[in-house]
Amino acid sequence: MSATSHPNPRRWAALLFISIAQLMVFLDSAVMNIALPSAQDALHFSDNGRQWVITAYGLAFGGLLILGGRLGDLLGRKRTFTIGLVGFALASALGGAAGNLGTLLVARAGQGVFGALLAPAALALVSLTFTDARERAKAFGIYGAIATAGGVLGLLLGGVLTQYLNWRWSMFVNIPIAVIGIIGALTVVHDIPNEEKHSRIDVPGAILATLGLVALVFGFSEAESRGWGSGLTLTMLIVSVVLLLAFLIAQSRIKSPLLPLHVLTERNRAGAYLSVGFGVMSMFGMFLFLSYYLQLVRGYSPVATGFAFVPLGVAQGFGSMVVGTRLSARMRPGLLMTAGYLVSGLGVLLLTLLDKDSSYGLLAVAEIITGVGIGTAFMPAMSLGTHGVAPQDAGIASAMVGTSQQVGGSVGTALLNTVAASSTTAYLASHAHGRAATDAALVHGFTTAYWWAVGFLVLSALFSFIAVNAPRPDHSASAAETEALEVPAPVH
Repeated sequence: MSATSHPNPRRWAALLFISIAQLMVFLDSAVMNIALPSAQDALHFSDNGRQWVITAYGLAFGGLLILGGRLGDLLGRKRTFTIGLVGFALASALGGAAGNLGTLLVARAGQGVFGALLAPAALALVSLTFTDARERAKAFGIYGAIATAGGVLGLLLGGVLTQYLNWRWSMFVNIPIAVIGIIGALTVVHDIPNEEKHSRIDVPGAILATLGLVALVFGFSEAESRGWGSGLTLTMLIVSVVLLLAFLIAQSRIKSPLLPLHVLTERNRAGAYLSVGFGVMSMFGMFLFLSYYLQLVRGYSPVATGFAFVPLGVAQGFGSMVVGTRLSARMRPGLLMTAGYLVSGLGVLLLTLLDKDSSYGLLAVAEIITGVGIGTAFMPAMSLGTHGVAPQDAGIASAMVGTSQQVGGSVGTALLNTVAASSTTAYLASHAHGRAATDAALVHGFTTAYWWAVGFLVLSALFSFIAVNAPRPDHSASAAETEALEVPAPVH
């Protein structure tokens, strides 16, 4: 019996609830970035403590994504999704009520742990719910638009909450979103039953993967703050390589691996993971330096900075829901992704023209072009992340999409921040000092980083063009014809 024999009659409502819950994960990081200076003043912690508020979330989230994806496959995606929402809400409540740095760090780590359960389960549920080619394109267009707009909405919401309420609402805001998601999960979200009831967790693999990813994310975090030559940075990066290589070797030799290697070796999925990783490296850098440019060089307030990113968020939604969805019926996914990344690269290239007196119009045009391109590219990329996998591997395949995003974000932030800082320092060394020179130096550093970001998007386009050879979906075919594997009917 195929999935289409008993489609979930409320699948579009389920998609809305799943997407809103996923939005919370993306939104949370950006909101907290804006609120951090206020939280630091209120709780009286150091700049090093401020870095750890970001790092605690990233380490837990990035380190546990693979384990979270496999737990979803074994325990059920709907159950894991619901647990993730409840835990995320509780951790957010704890963070909002925090009276000291230690409590805030525990809450941020808790958000990361439950986010690692929630994110892969959400993507897997979308993948398993929509198997008809036409509906799948629309569903991933909506899901991708909401997910990619989370960062922009987070910047806007973070500025409003911080300026007009207080930093604690950057944590409390997650609670009503989680409650909405929980209601949806319990009422309209369906799951596919797992036929491998007696599978066990690969404990050694889980330990190796988690420690390896934690070391990788921590290493890049330290590179951003301490520099690439730091002994701790180099040690963490070397340890991460050794642990992750040991993890991959172990996965090839055991019967029930945490990450079946066929999930990684299928060319379309591999191309999607690589392209998303490099694309996120570019996007994180763009977010970071545009925020710096607007606040440090142009003197925008947090609220004004948030509003300045609105064209980017709207364009991402348009690219995903309209352009990507419609062109998916006319182009192969690989070509659509390639075109999207190149268009996005053109938008980032326009940012290299910014100077300290540039009009907002130029920035808005660059944001719109970048947003349409990245929204268009990420829509098929997210869908391909679970391309052709059996239902029992949907969670782990989805986790690899999240891992690509998390690792890409960590690498991009650290690398581009180093590039910009080095370029700014070199500029100041050869120019006169003063406010005007400082602003010019900052812009020069940002411009150098934008060129690197363009390069990352070109790499994303190359991976998409070379690796992704999946055919154009046949929107006139039934789901049974478009999916290689038949899956059981959804269950409540």
